[in-house]
Amino acid sequence: MDTKPKKILIVDDDSFLLDMYALKFSKSNFDVSTALGPTLALEKLHQDFSPDIILLDIMMPEMDGFELLQKIKEDGLAPNSVAIFLSNRGQVSDISRAEEMGAAGYIVKAANTPSEVIEKVINIINKKKEE
Repeated sequence: MDTKPKKILIVDDDSFLLDMYALKFSKSNFDVSTALGPTLALEKLHQDFSPDIILLDIMMPEMDGFELLQKIKEDGLAPNSVAIFLSNRGQVSDISRAEEMGAAGYIVKAANTPSEVIEKVINIINKKKEE
């Protein structure tokens, strides 16, 4: 079994949520990096940082999570990363768009505790491994 911590990049424009999720994921044996917004996320990825998982918020300044994922793909960054959206937006159109873009999952923040978010991320990764 692979016991090496999974590298996760959490991208959000809310520093409180970013810190809280970083702490929760690190306590769950993840190697956590954070980016306060899409610009910093792209900077990290352009520096050959290749996380196993990219956890993206949708509503952010400069560009939204969908635009960020599109840019990551266009620039060929982190090609082996699994993208998962973590947003307060639960509209079917957003979830469908995330799936169409190749995201492995979509988690609604408001409907899940941080512990449940981590559990869902782990389930998505395990399901992805089985494919």
